[in-house]
Amino acid sequence: MRFVPKVIAAISIALALSTASFAQDLKPFADTSRLVSIGGSLTEIIYALGEEKRLVARDQTATFPEAALALPDVGYMRALAPEGVLSVTPTALLVIDGSGPPEALDVLAHAGVDYQTVPEGFSHEGILTKVRAVGQALGVPEKAEALATELDAALKAVEARTAAIPERKKILFILSTQGGKIQASGTDTAANGIIELAGALNAITDYSGYKALTEEAIIDANPDVILMMDRGGDHGGTDAELLAHPAIALTNAGKNHAIVRLDGAYLLGFGPRTASAVGELVDALYGKAP
Repeated sequence: MRFVPKVIAAISIALALSTASFAQDLKPFADTSRLVSIGGSLTEIIYALGEEKRLVARDQTATFPEAALALPDVGYMRALAPEGVLSVTPTALLVIDGSGPPEALDVLAHAGVDYQTVPEGFSHEGILTKVRAVGQALGVPEKAEALATELDAALKAVEARTAAIPERKKILFILSTQGGKIQASGTDTAANGIIELAGALNAITDYSGYKALTEEAIIDANPDVILMMDRGGDHGGTDAELLAHPAIALTNAGKNHAIVRLDGAYLLGFGPRTASAVGELVDALYGKAP
């Protein structure tokens, strides 16, 4: 068993190198005069690079910066309709990994739209890889490298704040509470990634993705803090309703009324604002930096 950590480390390095290689595989588009960006973080990166003049449309997840909201909306990233995308006569389509459905992308490709997929990664390195990939596709690698260097420094600075924390808090990220069912994050999610960046522990590690938890599972997890997206009560209920949940009430988070809510795109976007989001979460969990 003593070799397991080495094996895990080797796998992690291999995956990181594979993702970085994926980013380098992106080639400059032949024509970006009418670019459509699918994925909120990609749109944010394009604006952060100062290349927003190329954009003619976005998807529903692109809600920042505010100027992006003036662009036509071609639909939700995971439920794209080719007609909606083609209606803005794009010359290039930049798509975050996980968008689709595949059939829609296939139709767009056969319609002559040049599209490339940007790798998604819920980690410090994943953000830098994403920035560099966008830079490669838009033909501005120097700008992308400058932004990646800036974000790398910002992320390292906020990570340094939690490096010496002796007792890390356990966080339960709740996606929704519809019908009284607690849908929570396991591993391999943006929520898990942001929890780790904030120097905390995911209270749920025995499954991947998002699933409904039993009351017993919630009590056994016993989180110190509940983390949620701030969506005006939509799908998440009020704090009072959540604290009244019989299982939540028995946890440390429930007893201490420890609930943190942050804007979803800000918290889970893994783009240019992530270092700021992590810092805000660290403040909420461990207190503000002196």
